[in-house]
Amino acid sequence: MPNTAPALQEQPPHLLAEWISREQLAGELGIASDTLARWEARQLGPPCTRIGRKVLYRRTSVEDWISAQEQSRPARTRRGRK
Repeated sequence: MPNTAPALQEQPPHLLAEWISREQLAGELGIASDTLARWEARQLGPPCTRIGRKVLYRRTSVEDWISAQEQSRPARTRRGRK
């Protein structure tokens, strides 16, 4: 006998599920949202997109940007010793 129960329809993911606002990102990074705005103007910060006046950051892009900021320390050399 065929199943007559309605099939559960999968709901599509929230359209902006992987995006966060400037204020959210500033809170997570512990900096002012104005700092992110300055970084955007100087093209220093993580990549973002604008929808009207709203500025959004893709979480994966922010994670990649943070990883790119990691710096290795050069080996320390002692001067005057052989």
